[in-house]
Amino acid sequence: MRVTFRAAGIADVPAVVALLADDMLGAARERRELEPYLAAFEAMRDEGTNHLIVGEDEVGRIVATYQVTFISGLSLAAARRAQVESVRVASDLRGAGVGRTMFADVEARARAAGCRLVQLTMNAARTESRRFYQSLGFEASHVGFKKLLGG
Repeated sequence: MRVTFRAAGIADVPAVVALLADDMLGAARERRELEPYLAAFEAMRDEGTNHLIVGEDEVGRIVATYQVTFISGLSLAAARRAQVESVRVASDLRGAGVGRTMFADVEARARAAGCRLVQLTMNAARTESRRFYQSLGFEASHVGFKKLLGG
């Protein structure tokens, strides 16, 4: 299967939200109303370093998505890094190589943005994802924490 990755437009947001919800964890946490997602997309676009990427198949169906944020910092000898979030592949295509194509795209974009490091977090319940990321050369090098802020 051939998948082409490109920057998302606002018209792609409903398809991305559907991918986010088509997931064991996303099914319980994503919402039906699109307004918050559309506002978030516009805020991401305005930030300039925060990008929503979609993967389309040969007929134009959005079958994959990820978010990448380019971060400048002082640690690691002032290494610029790419933070990857919200990685999803359509459930009917998981295991078909789309994820490998996606991460080739991630790495190409990260290099083009001057990054020396790609980092990501994943929910610990995603055991298959962990194996996949390790097969790509990612190392589980840190322990992450999250705190939800009320409101």
